[in-house]
Amino acid sequence: MGKRGHTAIDFISALNDGVMQIVHWIMVFAPIGIFGLVAGRIGRAGGFTQFLPELLAVGKYSFTVIFGLAIHAVIALPIILFLVGKRNPLTYVKGMGAALLNAFSTASSSATLPLTMEGTEKKNGISNRTSSFVLPLGATINMDGTALYEAVAAMFIAQVYGIDLGPVEQVVIFLTATVAAIGAAGIPEAGLVTMMIVLKAVGLPIEGIGLILTIDWFLDRCRTTVNVWGDSVGAGVIETLESEVAPEQGADSP
Repeated sequence: MGKRGHTAIDFISALNDGVMQIVHWIMVFAPIGIFGLVAGRIGRAGGFTQFLPELLAVGKYSFTVIFGLAIHAVIALPIILFLVGKRNPLTYVKGMGAALLNAFSTASSSATLPLTMEGTEKKNGISNRTSSFVLPLGATINMDGTALYEAVAAMFIAQVYGIDLGPVEQVVIFLTATVAAIGAAGIPEAGLVTMMIVLKAVGLPIEGIGLILTIDWFLDRCRTTVNVWGDSVGAGVIETLESEVAPEQGADSP
């Protein structure tokens, strides 16, 4: 559309900048709100002495989330990369070091995307054709770390409130967490928004999210790092599968 399209582009760009500014304001005021939630919770519990058991429970919850993410990132994904992608996981993760560090520091898959593409293409030899398709798509829908986190968080909230979840409810949590993670935005703490969908699916109280807000800033960085690592592994797998299929299509195939 040439110059006529510039108006639409400018409008969408300005709208995106406005949304990001709102998110920035929310992140600035979030610590104050979290402090208020924690203070209120401690007061209702009868002081810090009575609150200590809940604090220990949050510690166990955090350990469970990190342990689950570690199993997925250190065992499951490298095995997939080695067996299906036919690449050395140690060499591959070394090339993705800058992207993974940035993911941990920013807690945003979208903000890390340029470094993720640079690591896969320049450090690990993935073609631009593959990375430019897999990575932007993966930054939006391939949030495996977020799905794992939301499932564990829902189970933790159910235990705190003394709600028994049967096998059917647990399956619903796992499936809903996976679907909700697909719809999560690639911005910091977006998983808290989709967490409401998971809790509503099995009738858990939404206010239970306040129990995990105090530690979510750190867990968000951990799960975002796993998300980016999963996207990178996906690009390596797709590149290998495409290279195997291409010769069978013939020399004249695009």
